[in-house]
Amino acid sequence: MSGNLADGRQGGAVGALLEIACDESGSDGENLTGGNTDVFAHAGVSLSMASAAAVVGEIRDRIRSPAEEYKANHLLREKHRAVLEWLLAPEGPIDGQARVHLMEKTYFVVDRTLGLLLDDAAEAALLFRAGRPVFGEDGWRAFLEAANQLLRVRHDGDPVDAFYGTVDTLRRTHPETDAARILERLARTRPRAVAYRDGFLAGPPLVPLLNPLLPAIVRTAALWSGSGRPVHLVHDRQNMLTPERIAWIAGTARRAGIGLAGLRLVVARDDARVQVADFLAGIARKIASDELNDRGDPVLTALLRPYVDPDSVWGDARSGALLAAPVTG
Repeated sequence: MSGNLADGRQGGAVGALLEIACDESGSDGENLTGGNTDVFAHAGVSLSMASAAAVVGEIRDRIRSPAEEYKANHLLREKHRAVLEWLLAPEGPIDGQARVHLMEKTYFVVDRTLGLLLDDAAEAALLFRAGRPVFGEDGWRAFLEAANQLLRVRHDGDPVDAFYGTVDTLRRTHPETDAARILERLARTRPRAVAYRDGFLAGPPLVPLLNPLLPAIVRTAALWSGSGRPVHLVHDRQNMLTPERIAWIAGTARRAGIGLAGLRLVVARDDARVQVADFLAGIARKIASDELNDRGDPVLTALLRPYVDPDSVWGDARSGALLAAPVTG
């Protein structure tokens, strides 16, 4: 995997710190099963401002779009394929200086649901692999949507009754399978679900369980500080990143022994490094989504592979192997 932090080319250093510029792609809030995207991507790059500006300038020179602000979709157009391949290429402008953390959204829902109700990540992986083959496309979709509604802060109707009704229907319709065995365990967890929902009576939680951005930022800090060098993150402004949530990120990183020295918000168009992170996040989300849906481009998938975080949250075995995002569990 490329991205050797000791290769001497890191231009994002600030004193003893390594400064990483970040952005995301694919955020649909807590609607992870019915949103516009099925993959969430969070990218970080270690570039000096001058190096990043040179990358953005080269992309502008090659694409020559009149757009005031370039986005990933400019590079994803077929007519600009050569520019996209140049950006991701080995020995290219971001080789060794960029990473992207991927989340397969439906797997994230299953993982969070079973984490809340069963405290069992291994069962989450097993249910995810077995769910669609056992329950069929419609049954599996019904389970995912019911789980999403149960966990999200904003919901319609009674999400507890809807979830356990779906669980009961599926386990009785498909008995004596591994998937049904897990649903048998879930059927006994209603008190936990009720307690979770009752917790919202005092107000929405600081960190919604289904929001992928906050844990992705923590993971990005862990990924870049793995060499023992503390990192400072520069991130595109997001409504989700309030001072209280930034404090939560810092506290979570500290308790996990992650060398996160701070997080500063900037306007993306004013920071070329964040613009490059935005390019990578959007590109990675699209390539990963295409691979997930069995319409991947082998050349682009291979170019993306060195940038993918090995601890990405990914459940689909086939696409995960191709993206080099190991299947959790």
